Amino acid sequence: MTAHTDTPGSVTTVYRVSGMSCGHCEGSVSGEISAIAGVTSVKAVASTGEVTVVSDAPLDEETVRAAVDEAGFELAAQA
Repeated sequence: MTAHTDTPGSVTTVYRVSGMSCGHCEGSVSGEISAIAGVTSVKAVASTGEVTVVSDAPLDEETVRAAVDEAGFELAAQA
């Protein structure tokens, strides 16, 4: 996980998710993570396995892991 603050009040974190292989996978992961309170944007890229999340504050990793699990994938490593 790599986290940094872009603008006051926002945090960008990059997660690595294993198993994504297509646009549908990206949409599933993005949809689940977007439902987490405080998340303002999500961009999943299947070809790299990276999911970039912008949120109002740092997110609890277990909450993100549960969302990724719900989408049918695994939070593999932190980018």
